[in-house]
Amino acid sequence: MLSAMGGVGRREIDDDEVIRRDTSEFDRGLSFFDAIYGFAVTLLIVNVDLPGAEAWQDLGSLAGSGLGRQLSGVVLSFVVICALWRVNVRMIKGLTGLDGPMVFANLVATGLVILVPFTTDAISDPATSDLALPTVFYALNIAGVALAQAAVYQLGRAAGLERRPTSPRENGRLLVAAVAAPAVFLASVPVALTVGAGTAQLVWVSLVIVLPLTGRLANRARGT
Repeated sequence: MLSAMGGVGRREIDDDEVIRRDTSEFDRGLSFFDAIYGFAVTLLIVNVDLPGAEAWQDLGSLAGSGLGRQLSGVVLSFVVICALWRVNVRMIKGLTGLDGPMVFANLVATGLVILVPFTTDAISDPATSDLALPTVFYALNIAGVALAQAAVYQLGRAAGLERRPTSPRENGRLLVAAVAAPAVFLASVPVALTVGAGTAQLVWVSLVIVLPLTGRLANRARGT
């Protein structure tokens, strides 16, 4: 289990089971994970339904068709998936290799990424966007990806696979940075269930402030 400061405890690994950075197997694995993020981004456009001919008569009709809300959902999730992909790239960059548990945790993360277009459709479809459950599912979806990614790095650290070993204090900062975004999404869940979807989604706006702050914290921990 991850702790607030030290991450997972030290674990023993079989060196033969580690996929090292300088191997073709590592490159193939990284390409596989990258492709999933790219495919998920591409699938977002499937959520946009082309309005009927009557909606194209003027801008007012087009706005009333729900197209704007659907496109907003696409833009939101495009930014979110790209941010998650960037986190994954930086995480892998800081490791010398991957072992079985780390690959499994990364598969969990990318498996949840595949669900993002589905949950995006739920929060952007005019028929369901005002309901609490779609917002809850979307928030849990994104939080799950981020937490699984954090688990990959902590498993790597516990196995001694960091390229630059971090102290408990440095790792604590990395953990705070890693859990900040999922914490915001998880905090929106009770808001959605008690107040409403619109208010819960406003909670996500706080990420505009939270992410730059945690980004600086992570950079300080990495010494960059």
